[in-house]
Amino acid sequence: MILQASLTCPICGMTTRAIMPTDACQRFFECPGCKTILRPRPGDCCVFCSYADVKCPPQQEEAWK
Repeated sequence: MILQASLTCPICGMTTRAIMPTDACQRFFECPGCKTILRPRPGDCCVFCSYADVKCPPQQEEAWK
């Protein structure tokens, strides 16, 4: 399972490396560049599924089933 992801802010384009939680979906993330609070896009469970290069651990696990 991949636990690190690169989140890219859709507002300013800044990319940040972050460690994803394994036991829950992360619903909010503050961009360190522009301070925008990122929220999941409709249909996504978390900010990683919406803005990262890797889906969150629960989604990775679901894909393996």
